[in-house]
Amino acid sequence: MKKNLRYVAIAFLIFYLLSSPTDAANVVNNAFSQLGEAGNQLAAFVNALGT
Repeated sequence: MKKNLRYVAIAFLIFYLLSSPTDAANVVNNAFSQLGEAGNQLAAFVNALGT
């Protein structure tokens, strides 16, 4: 069951990428932006611990 769900998710991802590449690019850019912001916040937290 898990294996089938994985294939369905991959198929949906491929369909989404092919049907609207601009929206898919925006999703990826937003995800990387959020990861970068999370890294910055973590760095600020660790720096605050050291002071």
